[in-house]
Amino acid sequence: MGAMKEPHFSGLLIVIAVGFAAPFLLGLAPRVRLPSVVFEIVAGIVIGPSVLGWVEIDDTISVLALMGLAILLFLAGLEIDFSRLRGPLLRLALLGWAISFVIAVVVSMLLKAAGLVQTPLLVAIILCATSLGVIIPVLKDVGELTSKFGQLVLAAASIADFGAVILLSFFFSGEGGPGSTAVLIGIFVVLLGVTFFVVKGAERSGRVEEDLLRLQDSSAQIRVRAAMVLMVAFVALAEGLGLEVILGSFAAGGLLSLLDQDRRMTHANFRVKLEAIGFGLFIPVFFVTSGVRFDLSALLNHPSNLVKVPIFLAGLLAVRALPAIVYRGFVGGRRAAIAGVLQATSLPFIVAATAIGQGLDLMGAAEASALIAAGLLSVLIFPVTGLSLLKRAMKDEGAPAPEPAGTEPSPQLAM
Repeated sequence: MGAMKEPHFSGLLIVIAVGFAAPFLLGLAPRVRLPSVVFEIVAGIVIGPSVLGWVEIDDTISVLALMGLAILLFLAGLEIDFSRLRGPLLRLALLGWAISFVIAVVVSMLLKAAGLVQTPLLVAIILCATSLGVIIPVLKDVGELTSKFGQLVLAAASIADFGAVILLSFFFSGEGGPGSTAVLIGIFVVLLGVTFFVVKGAERSGRVEEDLLRLQDSSAQIRVRAAMVLMVAFVALAEGLGLEVILGSFAAGGLLSLLDQDRRMTHANFRVKLEAIGFGLFIPVFFVTSGVRFDLSALLNHPSNLVKVPIFLAGLLAVRALPAIVYRGFVGGRRAAIAGVLQATSLPFIVAATAIGQGLDLMGAAEASALIAAGLLSVLIFPVTGLSLLKRAMKDEGAPAPEPAGTEPSPQLAM
């Protein structure tokens, strides 16, 4: 039995320092509307083997980066507000995403015919995702988070995130093909359901609730520990069933959101604490490490590889923006177009899915790098463009007070 290797912290120190410096430097220049995640990935490219070669991925960094990915997807699942996924919002979001996936398949087949992608179905799934975590701050900035427009965009982004994770797990997990994977996902869902009812039952116990209240703000931080147990348990379950880790963490976040719709089970600081754990350490390590792993040479080795970036960006816009036409009867044509631009924003899922694709030999380094580069550009361009168009629309509308999300759509879209 070989001796265990000593963990090294020199590379991790540089990664964490970059994770600190990125938002700090951006905070010194508030006029620069650059998302911190973009800065983190680009800085990771610079300190990695592609440029300066200061950092190489070792076991210490890999473990923290993997935890960062799990917590990122866990928090994304936690953002899903199941109370709004009903009625016209749910129907429009589902219809829009179904159209989006059909367009994504067509676009990916065309890219395959042109010799630009290796596995069209994987690329189609990647193109039909949306970064919910990037869109929320944009809507919050202009007070549209609770309007019917904001709720529609969030519902559509939630469905896109959820759908992409499910499809990725369904088609690219397991070893026996989609049929056996469907059985495994079924088992996973059943265990999710069992957990839901067990926790719901425990909630009714006055003794349990009293214990949680007593320990939630003590050194035990019991609710945070419970959330971490839930996340790691479902990550381990997904891994044990041969499914993707991201399904486990995303599902755990969604389960917690479903359990805590009225926020009674938790308290005001609970989610803030979870975000502090994630965004304070693990998530920036994941994004900086993604930059370190980014194969810049594969992208720059041949001009045709670089040409893929704007093509993938255009594909992302077409796949996510065109289906927004079905929102016209609910929010009007102008705001439907703005919704399309906003929901074309995607990056974290692209980073995760391309890593899975490369691990399964379904995607080359140049293709993965071009997709991530397109995702970086989408986060740079689409939220800022959407925000500018939304502010202009609000000004032309006289900046009315946000309408409640329960407003019915026009008869032509009623279903």
